[in-house]
Amino acid sequence: MSATNFDNRLQFFTATILKWKNILKDDEYKDIIIKSILFLKNEGSIVVYAFVIMPNHIHLVWHVQDGFTPDKIQFRFLKFTAQQIKFKLIDTADIRLSNFKVNAADREFQFWERNHYVVDLWSPAVIQQKIDYIHNNPLQDKWKLVQYPEDYKYSSAKFYETGIDEFELLVHFMD
Repeated sequence: MSATNFDNRLQFFTATILKWKNILKDDEYKDIIIKSILFLKNEGSIVVYAFVIMPNHIHLVWHVQDGFTPDKIQFRFLKFTAQQIKFKLIDTADIRLSNFKVNAADREFQFWERNHYVVDLWSPAVIQQKIDYIHNNPLQDKWKLVQYPEDYKYSSAKFYETGIDEFELLVHFMD
């Protein structure tokens, strides 16, 4: 499917950890995000074109497939990953769990900010701009996680540079 036939549903999605806490700095928490994305891909609800998992936020370029709604996919993804992060913190008696305690009627803990960012992508040029942004995120001065985008494991940059998809979840946006 070409990038111009996405029925206006190819999206750039950003979600941020509550209060910008760096819980995703640890690979075991990044792996929770990967497993959830992989689950959605394998069930056929999304196609993933690009991603990066940063210490306190994530960016994705994905396409929600027919029969699924973007709002429901986002809700399921954020709810599942929050539950898994909570379970991991509880299981390991990690004191960081208290950083996510909230005074809310419907929950004891919250892991994602409620104001996730979603924008529809309308052209190959805009898609490429968002993918470039995603891939260069780990190089920003405030992060300096790697020297080259393709060296950051939790990103699609290596796939776009070499064709290697370590997590088996990506499709090139021009395919």
